[in-house]
Amino acid sequence: MYVIICEASFGQLFLNQLLQTSALEWLGTITGFLCVYLAAKQNILNWPISIISVAAYALLFYDYHLFGDAVLQLYFLATAIYGWYYWAKNKEEHQKPIASLDRKGYMVAIGAVLILSVVLGLFLDHFTPSDVPYLDGTCTAMSFVAQIMMTRKILQNWTLWILVDAIYVPLYLYKELALTAILYLLFLGIAVMGYNDWNKTWIATRK
Repeated sequence: MYVIICEASFGQLFLNQLLQTSALEWLGTITGFLCVYLAAKQNILNWPISIISVAAYALLFYDYHLFGDAVLQLYFLATAIYGWYYWAKNKEEHQKPIASLDRKGYMVAIGAVLILSVVLGLFLDHFTPSDVPYLDGTCTAMSFVAQIMMTRKILQNWTLWILVDAIYVPLYLYKELALTAILYLLFLGIAVMGYNDWNKTWIATRK
């Protein structure tokens, strides 16, 4: 009986959050889903659509005191412009070859995530009213590294996105951003699909 009541309470809370979703969150969610799906398919249109999504989420996260995520959207904006340019430098390079990290690349990526997580966590803890400074900082750090890897079409960007998305789902539920939590659950599935698709392409180019 207790389990049933808890499930009903959670379901009602989730539904209430969904019904209170703002137009800004809807805009960010729809464009966010499109840009990640297109990125998984190596479609260059993911970048201009990403610009719309990050602008919406920058405002939304600021309102919800997710300051690390808000600043991250500004970084996403810069990398979206760069990624758009990099993928479209010329017609022949529209399908840029996918790269994979070597041992040194893994060390650099992991080191960057660890250092950024600590620095961002400390900053958010001391200079913002965030109630999840270190979790926010860690997610921001992983997203930061994953995004730059995506602009360079490095396969392991999807591995990082899988980890980030798995953490973001409960975080956004905690922050009462139900629609965004659903979006990141979808992102998780797309990230798995993206990894599989990119991995097949990478293997094919090595033959």
